[in-house]
Amino acid sequence: MSEPFRVLVLGGTTESRRLAEILVPDPRLQVTSSLAGRVSRPSLPPGDVRIGGFGGADGLAHWLRAHQVDALIDATHPFATVISHNAALAAATAHVPLLALRRPSWVPVAGDDWHPADGLPEAAEVLSALGARRVFLTTGRMGLAAFAHLDAAWFLVRSVDAPEPPHPSRMDVLLDRGPFGLNGERDILRRHRIDTLVTKDSGGAATAPKLTAAREAGIPVVVVRRPAGAAGVPVVTTSSEAADWVVRQLSGSG
Repeated sequence: MSEPFRVLVLGGTTESRRLAEILVPDPRLQVTSSLAGRVSRPSLPPGDVRIGGFGGADGLAHWLRAHQVDALIDATHPFATVISHNAALAAATAHVPLLALRRPSWVPVAGDDWHPADGLPEAAEVLSALGARRVFLTTGRMGLAAFAHLDAAWFLVRSVDAPEPPHPSRMDVLLDRGPFGLNGERDILRRHRIDTLVTKDSGGAATAPKLTAAREAGIPVVVVRRPAGAAGVPVVTTSSEAADWVVRQLSGSG
C-alpha cells in the first residue's frame, strides 16, 4: 500500500472545518487540522487535530518536515496575519506547496453607512469622530485595549470567551458563538439601543446578518479593513476549490 498524501490545514474557521469534511473521507489522504487554541471550547473538525502553536516559522517548517507533509493549506481567519506570514516562510523553507483559503470580503450595498478603518486604533478614532455612545463591538476579545480610552461610550462586546484587561471601562460582555441569525441581531441592536456597530471585514455568511440589521436600523458601521495576505501565495475562496487543489497536488505527486 502506498503512503498517504499528507495534508496540514491551518484552521479554526468554518471553511477549514468544511474542507476537512470534504478531504477526510478520501482514503488517499491523511488530513491534520491545526487549531491555535485561543478559545476554550473549539469546534473540532473531523480527522486528526492538533491544538497550539508551532513556535514560529522555523517551528512550523520543522513540523512539516518531521511529519512529511505534502501540502499545506492556510485556512485561518483573514486577520490571522502572524500565522499566515509564518506559513508562507515555512512552506518555502520546507519546499511544501501552500494554498490560502480566504472567504470573500463583504461588499457594501445600497443603504449601508460604512466607515472603513485600517486597524483597531483607527476604528477607535472613527468612533470618536462619529460621536458614538452605545457601540456593538464584534471584533473579538483580542485588541480591546484600542478602545479602552473611550470613556464617553458604552460597549457591548461579543466574543466566544471572556475578554481580559485592558478593555473599555463601560462594557458588557455577550458570550456567544456564530453563526448568528438576522432576528437575533435585530433584537440585540434594539434591546441595547446600539447606535454604532464595529466589525472586522471577516467575510462569510456566519456573522453577516449584523450588517443587514445595522442597515435596516440606519446604524453606521465601522469596518476594519483586512490586512494584506502573504505575497505570492495562491488564494481560493471556497472549501471546494481548496479540495480540488489538494487533488491536483496529489495527482502531480505521482
